Amino acid sequence: MAEVQKVAQAFLEKSIKQIGELKQVQFAPIDPRLKLKACDSISAFLPSSSKVWGKINVGVRCTGSANWQIFLPVSVSVRGNYYMLANQLKHGHAISEADLIKVDGELDALPANAVLRREEIQSKTVQGNYSSGVVLRSDMLKAPLAIQQGQTVKVISHGQGFSVSTEATALTTANEGQIAKAKTNNGQVISGIAKLGAIIEIQN
Repeated sequence: MAEVQKVAQAFLEKSIKQIGELKQVQFAPIDPRLKLKACDSISAFLPSSSKVWGKINVGVRCTGSANWQIFLPVSVSVRGNYYMLANQLKHGHAISEADLIKVDGELDALPANAVLRREEIQSKTVQGNYSSGVVLRSDMLKAPLAIQQGQTVKVISHGQGFSVSTEATALTTANEGQIAKAKTNNGQVISGIAKLGAIIEIQN
């Protein structure tokens, strides 16, 4: 079991390096009756939409010779940057630097969708009305409209060592970062990520 915790610890350290400083990782005791078959390839993961701080469960699975998966309860203390609102904001307000307070502190009690990076805020507007002092979350923000249904768009397809572009007609309306669909001149329906400037990007 020590090897399982070691894999989980390494996974957490790598994940947290991108958002802040790891202060402490404390695993809950594992039932000594639990016996796992020997495995030559172990990997760790987080459940979908899970945060990497506070009281969480880290999944560890055998991807090799045996077939097992367990979840380890763990308490993770992280210090990093997050944002609070400096002003009272109303629905539709285009958020700017003047509206934000950058806080350097413990992330442990923050929600999973707390905004930790400035680029997550760029070009966004506020959804709803909020008072000053509120921790900024991603669900409070709305990306700008990038694609309008019926609009002529540029479809850019990226692959290893190449990039191809063509024109198409948008079949859906999408905000920046959302999935958009379009029909090319030869009738092919494609889908990709909506970008500002009436662009749909496809990664191959």
